[in-house]
Amino acid sequence: MKMKLLTKVALAMLVGVVITTAQAAQTYLPFALASNDAGTVADKIEATKKSLSDNGFEIAGEYSPYKGAHIIVVTNAELKKAAASKPRGGYVAAQRISLTELGGKVQVSYTNPVYMSYAYRVNNKLPQTSAALKKALGHIQDFGPAEAMDSEDLNEYHYTFGMEYFDEPLELNSKGSHDAMVAEIEKNLNAKRNGAAQVYKINIPGTSQTLFGVAMKAPNEGKKYMDDSFIMSEIDFKPLRSTAHLPYEILVNGKQAEALHARFRIAINFPDLAMMGDNSFMNIMATPDAIRDVLSAVAGGEIEDEDF
Repeated sequence: MKMKLLTKVALAMLVGVVITTAQAAQTYLPFALASNDAGTVADKIEATKKSLSDNGFEIAGEYSPYKGAHIIVVTNAELKKAAASKPRGGYVAAQRISLTELGGKVQVSYTNPVYMSYAYRVNNKLPQTSAALKKALGHIQDFGPAEAMDSEDLNEYHYTFGMEYFDEPLELNSKGSHDAMVAEIEKNLNAKRNGAAQVYKINIPGTSQTLFGVAMKAPNEGKKYMDDSFIMSEIDFKPLRSTAHLPYEILVNGKQAEALHARFRIAINFPDLAMMGDNSFMNIMATPDAIRDVLSAVAGGEIEDEDF
């Protein structure tokens, strides 16, 4: 009897170890490739948008950051609910879909909702959104860095010593009220201040959070380090393109406007980008400060260089 009991206990412990190991081993990549078929971006935009709408997504905005690339930003009820669950959860409300021409084909890709949820510390697997994206667009493989990350890695991610975490954002500006802060941003985006323009705006129900997507186009060569096209030409060079990295965001949270620090925002999508050499962070060393200045100007805050 004792032997049987010990055997059962041992088996139960073994099963527990196996389950724990399996859970610990679950890892994620930032992007998903939906399809890679012959054609042009222009051929596929409308069908892609229709399929997204037919599967419960709201088209929040879209833009073409450079030739051969188009980005569609969507949201839905599950994403907004998850965004409302955390004080700074608004970032997860937007999921990005990209269409990128390469070698006579169009890569249709999208951000992995689970990866983004853990990266933004919302920690919701968003099953409805994940399933709807796969149904609407398809799914061939997840992709991104050479090594995937688990939920704990993503929650505590920073590129290296001295680099910012998710909870160390840029504090862009504050106003007397949420509405006043939102109005300031909309005014400056409409005026395309410092080369910035609005891609989308998502209000998070039940909260004082509003998420803006911001396109950035350099007004001259001297300002190239803030430019979407320039940045991606340096960091997005693999056979599967990570165009859905764009656009950057401003989150209005209460009276405060903030943005994820570029040293976090870029690195979380390109965590294996080399520090030095060809196609490295060294080539965009001036970009974090350049992005900070643009987003600060959009929020009506102080910037170091207003010469645009």
